[in-house]
Amino acid sequence: MSNFNLTEWTLKHKQFVWFFIILFFAAGIASYKNLGRMEDPDFTIKQMVVTVAWPGATARQVEDQVTDKIEKKLQDLPGLDFLKSYSVPGFSVIYVNVKETVPKAEIRNKWVEARNMVNDIKGTLPTGVLAPEFNDRFDEVYGVVYALTGDGYTYEEMREKGEKIRRILSGVSSVKKVNLLGVQKEKIYIEIENSKLAQLGIDPNLISAAIQSQNAMTPAGMIETSSDNIYLRVTGMFEKVEDIRNLPIQANGRTIRLGDIAKISRAYADPNDPKFFYNGEPAVGISLAMEPGGNILELGETLESTIKQIQKSLPAGMEIHQTVNQPKVVKTSIDEFIKSLVEAIVIVLIVSFISLGIHSGFIVALCIPFVIAIVFTFMNFMGIELQRISLGALIIALGLLVDDAIITIETMMVKIEQGWSRFDAACFSYTSTAYPRLTGELVTCAGFIPVGFAAGGGSEYCATIFSVITIALLASWIVAGTVTPLLGYLFIKIKPNHQAENVHDSKFYLLFRQVLNRFLLNRKVVLLTTVGCFFAAVALMGLIKLEFFPSSTRPELIVQLKLQEGATIKNSEEIARQFAQQLDGDPLISYYTYHVGEGAPRFVLSFEPSFNKPNFSEFIIVAKDYNARNQLEAKVSKMLKSDFPDVQVHTKVIGNGPSADYPVMLRVNGYEHEKVREIAQQVETIMARNPNVKNVNLNWNEKSKVMHLEIDQDKARMLGVTSQALSGALQTQVSGAPLSEFRESDKTISMVFRLADHDRKDPSRMKDLNIHIGNGKYVPLDQIAKITFEMEEGLVYRQNLKPMINVQAEIIPGATGDSVAEQIYSQLDDLRATLPIGYSIEYDGTKEDSVAAAGYIAETIPAMIVTIMILLMIQLQNIPKMILTLLTAPLGLIGVSIGLFVTGSPMGFVVQLGILALAGIIMRNTIILMDQIDQQLAEGDTLWDAIINATVIRFRPILLTAAAAILGMIPLFSNMFWGPMAVTIAAGLAGATVLTLLVLPVMYAALYKARPPVSDVVNTGHSV
Repeated sequence: MSNFNLTEWTLKHKQFVWFFIILFFAAGIASYKNLGRMEDPDFTIKQMVVTVAWPGATARQVEDQVTDKIEKKLQDLPGLDFLKSYSVPGFSVIYVNVKETVPKAEIRNKWVEARNMVNDIKGTLPTGVLAPEFNDRFDEVYGVVYALTGDGYTYEEMREKGEKIRRILSGVSSVKKVNLLGVQKEKIYIEIENSKLAQLGIDPNLISAAIQSQNAMTPAGMIETSSDNIYLRVTGMFEKVEDIRNLPIQANGRTIRLGDIAKISRAYADPNDPKFFYNGEPAVGISLAMEPGGNILELGETLESTIKQIQKSLPAGMEIHQTVNQPKVVKTSIDEFIKSLVEAIVIVLIVSFISLGIHSGFIVALCIPFVIAIVFTFMNFMGIELQRISLGALIIALGLLVDDAIITIETMMVKIEQGWSRFDAACFSYTSTAYPRLTGELVTCAGFIPVGFAAGGGSEYCATIFSVITIALLASWIVAGTVTPLLGYLFIKIKPNHQAENVHDSKFYLLFRQVLNRFLLNRKVVLLTTVGCFFAAVALMGLIKLEFFPSSTRPELIVQLKLQEGATIKNSEEIARQFAQQLDGDPLISYYTYHVGEGAPRFVLSFEPSFNKPNFSEFIIVAKDYNARNQLEAKVSKMLKSDFPDVQVHTKVIGNGPSADYPVMLRVNGYEHEKVREIAQQVETIMARNPNVKNVNLNWNEKSKVMHLEIDQDKARMLGVTSQALSGALQTQVSGAPLSEFRESDKTISMVFRLADHDRKDPSRMKDLNIHIGNGKYVPLDQIAKITFEMEEGLVYRQNLKPMINVQAEIIPGATGDSVAEQIYSQLDDLRATLPIGYSIEYDGTKEDSVAAAGYIAETIPAMIVTIMILLMIQLQNIPKMILTLLTAPLGLIGVSIGLFVTGSPMGFVVQLGILALAGIIMRNTIILMDQIDQQLAEGDTLWDAIINATVIRFRPILLTAAAAILGMIPLFSNMFWGPMAVTIAAGLAGATVLTLLVLPVMYAALYKARPPVSDVVNTGHSV
């Protein structure tokens, strides 16, 4: 097989090759049209949410009796990474996180297993605990959201129209799910004054029983005749609110109509359900999730035409607005990347035309789109969409794949100038460079093994880098052995110059020979200087800022407003309304939406939604553009700090890849709640001293107000009142208790019995509440209970069964979260040293993810190194040469550190991947140069001359390919996500090119103890 010449075979089977050229071009064009479009690649959120309600319980009771029991059971879940939970009065939310090493295909099975484990212990939970609910679709993305507004329309009228629209949109192809947001449920309230109940001596249970018996849906029988089944239907069930008012109540021998003693009204739920607003107007939201594998651009076009039809049917005054338009975002993102790809192609072609001439440059120009067509074909076959990562990888690959075409054409040109025939020159380009290039391609691909095979969300997010670059480089090698020499054979226009046997003896090359000769003669100085530069570069890396993933350039600004624990949803709505008024008319804003009592749905994969919290509001403010967003963030932060001092405020932007709520997060864990709070407050104090942070806060700290009723058990028992009966009576009278259901068309409306407003909303009147003790008799509450006001935990966070508090902060412009987190963590050394056993202060958020991702990458590096070593041994078959090649890999850090430091680019996950890839690129050049040295030795050169001649011969191809790769990175420099990696590869390759041409020959000469001719030593006066 080593004697097989692919180029020779190609030139003898031109028609066969032309056929496949046309075939792949056609397949590439078709594949490009069929490829899925996304803004970001999918990555699996390996998290499930379990929610459990226990009405009436305190947060600590929920924690001890519900959360703790479920968490202990879930600890046995195979593959479990950690459990995180929070408990609030009457409610528990548990986040189940499996390890990043669990394969994506097994995730659904893990959630089924978790469900079964929780259901297994339902019977051990306290009486009154409701059935657990599970959300194992926590990663669903609602990439299209509409807001339905109506001036003068009620929430119910908007809901009815929204429900019709929901049903229409559910039938659109590729739509998986459609939900309504901000819907306000209706209820029928039966309200009676507490004093009137006592005066009339009416037992509330009589009212409840009368309503339930009157409105019960009970079968009345069926008559079976010889020909038909005839059902009996009994009238009397409530068909309108007036029927409820006219319901007769029997009490103390009298008949009273319910409407005579109670106010009966149809109203929205009180407390309100979570609300949704568009530009300050009440709205009903309509959110859509797409089927996996669907084409978001096609879906966007279909939805656009559907909404136009819907708009025509809307009544006057009702409007529908699109608030989230993922198809538009994806189209804009892809168009920008395609533009960058075209710019990179143009830059590479300019380099080719300038360096190789018009005809040879034209050949390279034809090979690039052909390779890209092949890449698109295989991307379509493998199900890789066009998105941020795959397109960025394609641009990076562009600078690498052009190497093969340039090397092949340059080799042919040299040989044709020396008088060789085109056929022989083309065949020589394969025999002299093909196998070193192949090894170089495979080594470069091996450099991306960590991103292709490492576990973790970061690697999964970037995984298509490995696939795309591997496809591109292997396709490039095949094209360089077939299509490139075929085109060169046909189109290279160079006249043989029989006096050009020494084409590398020009003045420039003679000067380079002198420089290289001087480097070889001063090898000790060169090597020591190189080692010194390397260690200096490592030290400089310590000054580079750290950032796991950068923020995106999307225009959305997220603003979260959180009131004190225990605040009502009405308080939250009023604060949100005041803030919204200040946003109106701002020239930086296109539009805004906000949610009260809950967070926005996951409208992009990296955004984590918040669950229902009455003290919480979240604004999604869409700025005019990226720059306007940054201006708006500073403006809004200043406004909120001055105008809303009592509100805990948090502003953030959408991140790229896995992200966290705050850029700086530290976690305090322990066993005792108060001790954890004490340590967290110390951490908060130290964190606040850091000049790079602002808005330092704890995720839970303050307690909630409660009214404590200490029952006089002896007196209560004498009166026949139990604690359970008293709690039930208070729940009914103060918060309301559902009695029955009012059925209307497709709606089921709960009927709730409670006291009148003035009896149940004034804490000072609680002592006067009349409690029914039987036989139509009542007793004031303060006669059987002592009423006091106290404070209790309104919220308890836990991680892995221990109370946990996050100390979190925002950062000032110019700082990066990971760097600041490291600074603060080191400042906590003394505090950490004094912590009791069982207590800890750890990284949380993106810094924790970054450390974990680095660990996952580190696990794959041995496999990468072994793979590279095997490839090197197959090519070099020499252990010293293999070691020498490996030693050149880290030298790229010299250029990388300078590039990152000068540009201010942070060291992040993609930069780490870039450094590993750069090592493969450097070793690729090393392999080709050492193979050239072997060829020179085979031609009879001395070792000294072989080193110099090989370097001179490879000088132009190495310089051209490096220039193409470096300049091809320019379009990515300004990209927020890819910019740091582009700087890494460009700067690292620039430095590595110099090292390959000047330092590698010195390292080779030192390894094999090359001696110069005596004349060189005499002329220079140096000794080796």
